[in-house]
Amino acid sequence: MRQVSGFSLKLIRAAESLLIGAAGGLLFDAARFPAGWLAGSMVFTAVAALAGRRIYMPSPLARACSIALGITIGGVVTPETLLGMVSWPLSIAMVTISVAAATLATVTYLTRVHGWNILTAIFASTPGGLAQVMALAAEQGRDCDIRGVAIVQTLRVVILTVVVPATLSLTGLAGTVRLPTSLTTVAEAPIAFAVLIGTASAAAVGLLRLGFPGGLIFGPMVVSAVLYGGSFIKVTVPFWLTTTAMVGLGTLAGGRFSGMPFRLLLRYLGAALGAFAVSLIVTAAVGVAVTLLVPLPVSDLIAAYAPGAVDAMMVLALALHLDPVFVGAHHLVRVFVVSLGLPILAHFFSAPGTKPTKSGRPALPKKATGWMIDDQTF
Repeated sequence: MRQVSGFSLKLIRAAESLLIGAAGGLLFDAARFPAGWLAGSMVFTAVAALAGRRIYMPSPLARACSIALGITIGGVVTPETLLGMVSWPLSIAMVTISVAAATLATVTYLTRVHGWNILTAIFASTPGGLAQVMALAAEQGRDCDIRGVAIVQTLRVVILTVVVPATLSLTGLAGTVRLPTSLTTVAEAPIAFAVLIGTASAAAVGLLRLGFPGGLIFGPMVVSAVLYGGSFIKVTVPFWLTTTAMVGLGTLAGGRFSGMPFRLLLRYLGAALGAFAVSLIVTAAVGVAVTLLVPLPVSDLIAAYAPGAVDAMMVLALALHLDPVFVGAHHLVRVFVVSLGLPILAHFFSAPGTKPTKSGRPALPKKATGWMIDDQTF
């Protein structure tokens, strides 16, 4: 009976969380806010979480949303899109420079302005790969203020998801929702749709088991891109499925504030906002340099270089009529750079003798920060 009761409670919390997210998405979309379903659900659930509501998103449902979005993102690929990839290498290579420069600048800011120790500053400054960042930070014990890392990283994701579409809209660079151009519905091609779902899901599960960064969304995206780009299938992904997946992703991201005392958020707010500003300025500078060297759309470069969550930036590219494959390729490189470089930095700076934070605030045990570690999406 206890198991049934606990399961029912989880279902109720999940339904409530998704309703809150859907209400925010509907309101933002009705107000014609760019990427409104994603941004609105994220904002509403974040506010609800800070107000004390327990936002819960079941892992199977979160994974299903990632797979659905990966399929939709890959579905915008055409043969012409594949030909455009020849102009990407320089821009993708510059992502590595952008990550290194933004991390160095943010670490300098946090250590000199806010007095953070070098290890905590590195984890808080690394743009992307939140799951790995939090897992490594949790292993450092009192040498790392894991609460500061969690808040700085999470606020960066939420702010970018709201700021990027608003900025592109105000500058006239955003467009309407971009979906596969085929008019063939699922009812007209059920076998093709089943093949698409099956192969994409298999790719997602395979990459997940291999520990591939962002595999739940990249696997389906690649499969979908090949099938659509090669004109093997032409079935359109239903709009309601894409919208539901966006709400799910927004709810998942906003739910990261569950269990976080509002006073704790305010305590770290200055450092979080300052770190975000420094990181954004540096990545913007690198992005501007790239636009001077390579004839690529400015809006695509903004989304590609924005130091936000991989899947969130790709979904924003989809919703803002940008090129999600271009954006995804850049963020994939960024995740790999972080995945390879962060463990090396953590090992080097966590050597015996590392000083504690000047604030003297101890790190929370891993159990207390589980709300920031469990999901690998970010």
